[in-house]
Amino acid sequence: MTLEGVRIELPSQRPILLLKEREGDRYLPIWVGTFEASAIALELSNIKTPRPMTHDLIVNILTGINTKIESIEICDIRDNTFYAFLNIKQARNKLVKIDSRPSDAIAIAVREKCDIFATLDVLEKAGIKIQSIEEEIDKFKNFLEHVEPEDFDLKE
Repeated sequence: MTLEGVRIELPSQRPILLLKEREGDRYLPIWVGTFEASAIALELSNIKTPRPMTHDLIVNILTGINTKIESIEICDIRDNTFYAFLNIKQARNKLVKIDSRPSDAIAIAVREKCDIFATLDVLEKAGIKIQSIEEEIDKFKNFLEHVEPEDFDLKE
């Protein structure tokens, strides 16, 4: 997967991460907290904070004890909640999977520039196909131009 970026979803104003298949046309939208979205956006923008943030600290600790984050994996979705693993390689090439929230895993992955994976099951359950972001924006603009109040079945 590639991280397409951090966006603000309208109208809720909630941050969303958008992952895209490297060899496909499916996207995986993951709603995240404001702190995690900020941590990811800062790293993507190459903005360094004066002191290490939590995700920087985690990477510094792992580096300090001679371990490496091999990859992260979005491994499950249950009740609209995503689950992830940090795949950490220890000194003798022993791979350890550590449970993580996807937002934290991705914040660490962008710092380590490691691979991001999602299982086929997750992509089948939560992946969406978008021809292009611009096409979706055009569809939404078209909807707004033609929507009438009667189109909403508002019950009082």
